[in-house]
Amino acid sequence: MKPEHQAYRTADGNVRIGSVIYGIGAEIEDPDGWIWTLTEAMDGTRTAAQIAAEVAAAHPRLLLPAATIGSAMADLREAGFVDDAAAPLPAGLVDRDRVRHARGVALLRWMDLSSRASPWNAQLRLAGARVLVLGVGGTGGMAAQALVASGVGHVHTVDPDIVELSNLNRQTLYREADIGRPKADAAVAALRALNSDVTVTGERREIRGPDALAALLAPDGGGRSPYDLLVLGADRPPEIRRWANRVCIALNLPWVEGGYRGPLVTAGVHVPGDGPCWECQRAGEDARRDLRLRPGQSEDAASPRMPWNPASAVTAGLSGTLVAHAAIALLTGVPRMRPGFRYGINLMALGDPVLQRHPRRPDCPACGPLDHPT
Repeated sequence: MKPEHQAYRTADGNVRIGSVIYGIGAEIEDPDGWIWTLTEAMDGTRTAAQIAAEVAAAHPRLLLPAATIGSAMADLREAGFVDDAAAPLPAGLVDRDRVRHARGVALLRWMDLSSRASPWNAQLRLAGARVLVLGVGGTGGMAAQALVASGVGHVHTVDPDIVELSNLNRQTLYREADIGRPKADAAVAALRALNSDVTVTGERREIRGPDALAALLAPDGGGRSPYDLLVLGADRPPEIRRWANRVCIALNLPWVEGGYRGPLVTAGVHVPGDGPCWECQRAGEDARRDLRLRPGQSEDAASPRMPWNPASAVTAGLSGTLVAHAAIALLTGVPRMRPGFRYGINLMALGDPVLQRHPRRPDCPACGPLDHPT
């Protein structure tokens, strides 16, 4: 049994397994008590045959066939509660990874409800991944730090700006000594210092249109991108999310984006061909809102636009962390995440989390013509 999923018996004799966290735990009826014996025996010190023999011996009156016990073990494995304790470290990872990422792998193992040969397979997928982070300010800088610390194999950062004093209240990737340096250069230096085991590259470049973004994501001009994922941390020009949506659909490239608007911190998760695209989501959210504007009144009256977005290290850090969590989930499959949604936190109402999911729109100008499931 996974140590994070250690079972216990309830007052009525059932077996609870997988922790008490919503979305992970399960409860198994166990009127004869042998399931409890089975979970205790599956502690990583016995073979499957030894476990079956021990359970059968502990409950002789039940006359349990080895096949029945084996089927129960298979069900627990299929449900994601079991790992092979004897599985070696996968090829491509080394003992240094075992030390560095032990706690991260334990978290992935905790959230992983799929059947894997080794809990390190998810970490191996991270080590082989290539991610482009466009915009390494507050959200993008925090996301880049989390991805590099987590062991993503290659992170490429792109940003046109220089570090300014006004950045430092929220862009924790930088230090006072970086003021005046291009963010791309300072970000590469900081990220390499964080984890020398990954490849970190960067460039100073401004994206001024969809063609420029397409050239960045597919530099050879082909129909495929060398990256596995785009992390969009840039918030300008205002059209950049729409550009990213169209370009990523054309390249069949998953992407995540996020940011903050006052106390509202959110991240969006998008996979072309799998659920609604960003434009579907945006149109659905616009239709859902009832601003009760007077005829001819601009939306800015209800949601004013300012030359700069009020933010702190808290809001930038939260948005970047939510983006990084979504990115890791898409890269590893842990936890399972159905794309095509936006999630987040309202710091003014912590008991009311943000979760926006709208259906794919057949008339969507970006993905409507595509033949894919909703």
